[in-house]
Amino acid sequence: MGKLFKAVVVEEKENKYNITVKDRDLDSLPQGDLLIKVYYSSINYKDALSCSGNKGVTKNYPHTPGIDAAGVVEESNCEDFKKGDEVIVIGFDLGMNTSGGFAEYIRVPASWVVKRPENLTLKESMIYGTAGVTAALCVDKLVSYGISKENGKIAVTGATGGVGIFSVAILHKLGFIVSAITGKISETEYLKSFGANEVIPRSDFEQPSPKALHKPQFAAAIDTLGGEVLVNVIKSINYGGAVAACGMAFSPNISMTVFPFILRGVSLLGVDSVEIKKHDIINKIADVYKVGHLDRFVTEITLFDIPEAVNNILKGKAKGRYLVKVS
Repeated sequence: MGKLFKAVVVEEKENKYNITVKDRDLDSLPQGDLLIKVYYSSINYKDALSCSGNKGVTKNYPHTPGIDAAGVVEESNCEDFKKGDEVIVIGFDLGMNTSGGFAEYIRVPASWVVKRPENLTLKESMIYGTAGVTAALCVDKLVSYGISKENGKIAVTGATGGVGIFSVAILHKLGFIVSAITGKISETEYLKSFGANEVIPRSDFEQPSPKALHKPQFAAAIDTLGGEVLVNVIKSINYGGAVAACGMAFSPNISMTVFPFILRGVSLLGVDSVEIKKHDIINKIADVYKVGHLDRFVTEITLFDIPEAVNNILKGKAKGRYLVKVS
C-alpha cells in the first residue's frame, strides 16, 4: 500500500450518486509523467455534471472529479518539470475520466501542465480556473476577429455564472461597453460592480421568434447558454459582428435560418477550453486579461463543502465561482 491522501469520491449506488471525502492510495492514481500535490481547485459546471452521474462527462464510477488543479510537483519523470515547480492543470481529461483535482494528489501527463506564470499565484489561477480561461479565450477570439471597443456593445449571456462574470470583468478592463444578460435580474448591482454597463433580463431572449432577424443591438457577444438564447442573440448582432459560443447551460440545440450570416455577415465562433493548449492564454491571464480584486469572484470552500456547492450549481443558485482549498 502506498501513501494515503484525501479525495472526493463519487460512487454510484442503486442509480444514485453519492459524494463523500475518503482516503485514497497514491497507487490508485493513473500512470503519468508528474505527481502533483494539489493546493487549490475550483468547481465548474462540468464538475457538477460529473458529480451527478452524467455519463457524457464521466463514464466510470467510483470517480474523483475536478477539471482544474494547481499545486506543486512532487515527482517528475520528464525534463521540462522538476520537483518543487508550481504548476497549473486545466482541462484535457482531468476530472472527467482521469482522477481529478478534488483531491490532495493528481498524476497527469506533462503535456497537460503549465508552469505558474510569475504574476499569477496558485490561488489566483484557480479563481480563474476553467471558467476564467474560457472567458479569456472568448474575449481573445473576439479581439482576434477584429472586434474593438469602438464597434459598440458586447453582450454576455449567463452573466452571473463563472464564465459570464469573468467575461464581463475582462471586457470591462479592456474598455468595452458590456451588456450583461441574466436570469437573475436581482443581481443587477452585483453585475455592475464587475463592469456591466447595463443588465438585460434573459427572458427577453428566451422565446422562439418567427423573425429571421432582430433589431441590431450588439457588436458582438459571448454566449454560455446555447439554445434559443443564442439564436436570439445572433439575430441581434450588428453587421459584421461575431458571437463566441462556449456553453450550453440553456440547451445544446439551436434552430435558425442562415439569414444573420448571409445578410449581416455575422460569424459564429466556437470556443474550446478542453483540448486547447493552455500556456498562451494562462500567460495572458497573468498579464493583459488579469482583473483586480480577484477574491470578490469566489466563495472559498473545502473538499467537505463540495456536495452543497454542486447542488447549488445544478439548481442555478450559484453566482461567481467556488474556490476549493485542498491542502
